This record gives sequence, structure tokens and C-alpha cells, in this order.
Amino acid sequence: ALPICCIPETKNYRLRDTIIIGAGLTGLTIAYYLTRKGCDVEVIEQQSRTGGQICTYHESGFTFESGPNTGIISHPEVAELLEALSPICRLETAREASKQRLIWKGNRFHPLPSGLFNAITTPLFSTKDKLNILCEPFRSRGNNPDETIGELVQRRLGTSYLHYAVDPFISGVYAGDPMRLVTRHALPKLYQLEQTYGSFIRGGIAKSFSPRNQRDRLATRKVFSTHGGLSNLTGALEQAIGNKRFSLGATSTSLIPCERGWLVCFTDANGKVDQIRCRKVITTIPAYALPPLLPFIPTEQMNRISNLTYAPVMQVCVGLRNTYGKEFPAFGGLVPSCEQKSVLGILFPSACFSNRSPKDGALYSYFLGGTRHPELLTKSNDEITTLIGTTMHEMLNYPVGIIPDLIRIFRHEKAIPQYESSSADRFTTINELQKQYPGLVLAGNLKGGIGMADRIKQAVEIARKK
Repeated sequence: ALPICCIPETKNYRLRDTIIIGAGLTGLTIAYYLTRKGCDVEVIEQQSRTGGQICTYHESGFTFESGPNTGIISHPEVAELLEALSPICRLETAREASKQRLIWKGNRFHPLPSGLFNAITTPLFSTKDKLNILCEPFRSRGNNPDETIGELVQRRLGTSYLHYAVDPFISGVYAGDPMRLVTRHALPKLYQLEQTYGSFIRGGIAKSFSPRNQRDRLATRKVFSTHGGLSNLTGALEQAIGNKRFSLGATSTSLIPCERGWLVCFTDANGKVDQIRCRKVITTIPAYALPPLLPFIPTEQMNRISNLTYAPVMQVCVGLRNTYGKEFPAFGGLVPSCEQKSVLGILFPSACFSNRSPKDGALYSYFLGGTRHPELLTKSNDEITTLIGTTMHEMLNYPVGIIPDLIRIFRHEKAIPQYESSSADRFTTINELQKQYPGLVLAGNLKGGIGMADRIKQAVEIARKK
């Protein structure tokens, strides 16, 4: 039986149809589409602003992000949302030259191959693995549902492809370890490619000839931001939803299941206790924040959700007004873990998008930490500044002792969820709880993918079910 709360006869509570907990990209997108359908929605957020991890800064002619720098238009829902928000929010796709990805090996960056000739001549992969890849279409299909990304790549492509293609890619996306991330959860499309076609190569060829309808073509897989930074996306969503539908600065939020609905209790920004009676509650907050929000869920059940590992990440934004004639027409450079460098990678936002730095200047975003080196987040700002200066000389060939015109350090202790072997239990438990407690939806990046496109797609699907 469900634990049912007792509603006071005085009815000291407000009424809403749907409450959304969390004003990040997922929560904002859900609220946006629900309000368009005429649903009575309120969004409750602990921070004093909306946007969650997305936050854009404008300083001294530089425009930089403290959270996600880019997204990928990998689902039609992304293009549809941005079209709906225009012209308030304008899509900006990365310049063509920035399609190039760089991989560090030895003492310099090398382009990641994008064609047959480059794949043959690149020093990134061993001759043995280059030859063995011809046998990839004939290798047996995997039968371990919990095979990690690292195990899958080693089995099908070889160790050098793992070290100098997949490992840095996983560092860039998850800040994680490919030997711990389970393929069917962390990279479900890659998993399905092998399971459906028996081969990456055969699957890639087959999909390239698969018919695509007009909506499917919206998923261009282009790297995107919005003009002026990603906060313009979340800001446009907030504006469209309406200020009256937000309770910001809310603390001590908790849910109580009631007869035919829910009671949401929280302390507002003025220190006043507020209560809302609603039919439906959608949570979009991280897994580790769920226990105090859902106190009625048994500890054993909750542990299967809240034990999700999050990678710690430090982002260091570096701005230069003088680039000494250096140009890096690429998306960025990634660093394989086997190279034993201090950074996971460096993005080149000013090479991708307009107005991210003053004319003739450049903006870089360094990423450090991850699941392999969480200790880097404990270094002082002075230590990090010194490390970045050294790295700019050693990896980008800037003069020794260069002093950036701008350096801003952002530490995220729990940044990116890791879809490891515990994920299946987490997904099952979430489904069980949603059936057990009608009107409760557990969303956010604890399931369904971690990218911006995944967040938008999940939000649209939830809003459609209303």
C-alpha cells in the first residue's frame, strides 16, 4: 500500500497540475512543451537561477561556458526545439574547419583520420590493427550484455584503436574509463550496430543506405551552440515558460504521495514554507540528490539509484588577445590516458563559433580530472594556473611563461554520470518506482544519456505522454 499523507483541512497549500523538480535543460524543456499544451506547471529549483550546469559568461571580450560547451544535433528534437525558440534563441553550428579532431601522441597532436588515406598513413594506430580492421566484418558478434566499451573495441578493432581513438573520445564525453563503462548503456548506438548487423563496418554501410524521412534528416549530427552562448538557450526556455512558473532558491524540498496526487513541500527563497498539491511530479535532479526528496522510498530501493558514480571535472577557460600567429582550425585536442598528461583535452571554442574571443584572439577550454584523476580538483588555483601555462607551451607551442589575458577555473565535484555495470539495476528500479507511485516520473541524466541532445529528447518524450 502507498504511504498516504494527511492533507490538513485548512488546505494551506497551492494547487498545480504538474511540478517539475530541477530547472536544468531537461526540466526547462519539459516545462516548455507542457505549457505549450496548456498544462498548469511549476518548476522548483534549488539554485537562484535556471539552467543547471549550463552557464555562459561574458568578460573582457570573451564568451565562455562553465558547463557544457557544445551539443550535437543527434536527434530531430534538438532541431525542432531550436526552431521553435527562434529568433529569441538562434542556433549556431560549428564552422566546417572545426570538424577536425586532434589526438595527442608522443609529443604533438595528430588529426584523427577522416578518410581511407589518412586512416592508412596515420601514426595513431599500429600497422597490425590497420590490417586487422579488414577482418572486422567477419568477427563474431559479442554475447556479453555487460561488455565494456574497452572490451568491445579491443575485441573488434584492436588495442591501438582503444588507446588512440576510443579512450580519448570517452574522456571527452564521459571523463571516464572505457574499461568501466558498459557499452549498451553508455554507447547504445554502438552496441546496437554490432548486435543488429554483426559488424561496425557492415552496420555503418547498411545505415548509410537506409532511407531517412524528412524529420530524420533534421538530425544532422552537427556540433552546435547558440549565438552568444548556451545560456541563451536556457534563457529562451525560461522566458517562454514565464517567470511566474518558477520557484527559485528552494531548499529542503520533499515529496509526499497523497490520495490522487502529491504534496510538494519546500522552503522558498524568503525562508517561508510552501506546499503545493499536484497530480504529477517530474524529477530531473541528479541521483545523489534524490534520497531527501523521496524519503518514503525504502533505503534498499533508493540505493540502487543513488549509488550512481559521477566523474569530477575541472574546466579551465583560457583567453588570449594575442595568439602569436597560431591557429588551431579544429574542434579540439583529446589526450589518451596512456600518454600520462595532466589534461583530458582542450577544446577550441573560438575556432568553432563566432565572437568567443576578441579579434585576433583565441579562447581555449581545458578539462582535467575525470574518474582517473579526481585528485587534480584538490589543487590550488595557483597550481592549476602554473599547470595550464606549462601545458600551453608543451602542447600548443606558446612561448614559455605565457600569461593568459583571462583564466577562469570551474570545479565540478560531481559532473558526469558514469553508465557502469550498476546501470541496469538503476533503470529497472526507476521503472518499478514509477509503476508503484502513479504520477511520479524520475528523469534527468541518471538515465537516457548524458548529452544535451539526449536531455532534450527525453524531455520531449515525457511531455508527449502528458
